[in-house]
Amino acid sequence: MPGETNLTRLLSSMQPTLREGEYVFCTLPSLNGQDLDPLGFFREEEGMTLILPRHQAEAAGLPYSAVFAMITLSVHSSLEAVGFLAAIATRLASHGISVNPVSAFYHDHLFVPVAQAETAIALLHELVAENGTNGS
Repeated sequence: MPGETNLTRLLSSMQPTLREGEYVFCTLPSLNGQDLDPLGFFREEEGMTLILPRHQAEAAGLPYSAVFAMITLSVHSSLEAVGFLAAIATRLASHGISVNPVSAFYHDHLFVPVAQAETAIALLHELVAENGTNGS
């Protein structure tokens, strides 16, 4: 089943869900010898970026600079959808909320500062309402 590309349908049916837990972004030269189970990772020239549950990073003694909540947008968005994350990032930014989006095959996931998670969820629900509830 292909993902949705229609921006109005995406925004009206995204069903933002605040996930349990706190998450951090850490970096390592590589995963060699590390007993970690990252939620996500990305290799960059400078090292590997890991998205880890906070408790896992702390247990491994890994430094981090901020703590995030994860919001999953429960709509099967296409990786080729245009403007979806831009609309979300713009809404959150207009209220002083930073967002680190991660797009996976089925859904987009937003990492927002823990202290602003409830506000972010409320703003996302407003965005859903503004775009209609029938997904048309």
